[in-house]
Amino acid sequence: MKSAPTARLSSFVRPTEFSLPGGEWFIGAGLGLFVHWDHASQQGIEISWPLVGRSIIPGTVGDVVSVDQYHSTAATFDPVEWDAVALARLAKRVGARYVVFTARHHAGYSMFHSKHSDFGIEHSRFGRDITQEFVAAIRAEGIRVGIYYSLPDWRHPDYPAFEMGDRPYAREHWPTAGCSTNEGTPVAVDRHRRSTPEAWLRFQSYLRGQLTEILTNYGTIDLLWFDGEWERSAAEWDSAGLRALVKSLQPAIIINDRLPGQGDYKTPEQGFPVVTPTGPWELCLTIGQMWAWHPGDTKSKSTRSLVTTLIEVASRGGNLLLNIGPKGDGSLNESQVKTLTEIGDWMAKHAESVIGVSPTVGVDYYGPSTARPGVMYLHLVMQPVERVIVRGIPVGRVTGIRLLATGEQLPYEVNYEVHEQLAPGADPLGELLIAAPRASGAAVDVIALEFA
Repeated sequence: MKSAPTARLSSFVRPTEFSLPGGEWFIGAGLGLFVHWDHASQQGIEISWPLVGRSIIPGTVGDVVSVDQYHSTAATFDPVEWDAVALARLAKRVGARYVVFTARHHAGYSMFHSKHSDFGIEHSRFGRDITQEFVAAIRAEGIRVGIYYSLPDWRHPDYPAFEMGDRPYAREHWPTAGCSTNEGTPVAVDRHRRSTPEAWLRFQSYLRGQLTEILTNYGTIDLLWFDGEWERSAAEWDSAGLRALVKSLQPAIIINDRLPGQGDYKTPEQGFPVVTPTGPWELCLTIGQMWAWHPGDTKSKSTRSLVTTLIEVASRGGNLLLNIGPKGDGSLNESQVKTLTEIGDWMAKHAESVIGVSPTVGVDYYGPSTARPGVMYLHLVMQPVERVIVRGIPVGRVTGIRLLATGEQLPYEVNYEVHEQLAPGADPLGELLIAAPRASGAAVDVIALEFA
């Protein structure tokens, strides 16, 4: 006869095997908001990517505009309906623990005041420092502040600036160009235009100057979200030097993995990773298809779909960074506000199952589950018909089972494998047979198992 493994109360809570000094808050944060926006939102087109004649969204053609047309709205940008406080309150309402704002995207338009560039909000009709207003409003709601900053600048002459003659955006721009499968083909050689050494030094100075402004003029920044790293190597970016600069200005800040070789956490995008990343991670995801405001972007994910994704990410130890795109006038997309409000309604009763929790280990259950010491959460992403069964837990310590949406106590039975012999001092592991609750109307119902 085999012996059952010794079971402790926290035996089904997967221990954290990594650390994030200064960024401990990020582990288990659960939900964040991403904000993609620049002057081109006046045109109702995607941010940055129309410059290079390519779409970053799988299965879409992209916006057909010239380089000059894309930049034409920079000086006229006047988002008079911009309300940083309303955005911050929406983030609070939805239950976001951090918000990341695009201070400068690939197109080079600075959404903050900068002495290193005259291409930005400071020199538009609007004039006000949008990043400053964003940071103040988010911080006032007790939410962590994240800043997005693109390493490339497709308008800067020393990068060099992207021109119509550079289209189409070549495969050589992407890191896959160097893969062994491309050996012997032109794609294997990175042939897209490069700066002269002198121009690259000037660009590096610009890059460091703007990062210094962001990290000194806006108080505590909790997270720095780099992007565009694929266009240069870690050596060209001087990734180690950039990290040293960032950490010298904001020692407790955490940095994403798009600073090559120097990131603190991983950022899979749009598609759920086939293999769960090791260490801290987040899935960045759009509500519709596009990142920025686009009136034709009507193929939005349902509230239930997004809540399910949040649950699945949390059950694998990650966070969901869910994107919104303000309109050209600064107002928020009504459809996205509605979706976020509905997610907030779900979070009001279910946040404890996705915020500050850990993945489970050794639990046999047909759906995603999360845990904290003393409680396990079973997410009913598939509505049960007769009963819910969970196996491999210390059933003798169960003190109650409730439906989070209503607080209703659910009847249950316990069952054991009758021939198993327990080791001395061990708790018997068995299965719980829980009567399937009637659907409460929540986007996804959750059952909480409480243990002594």
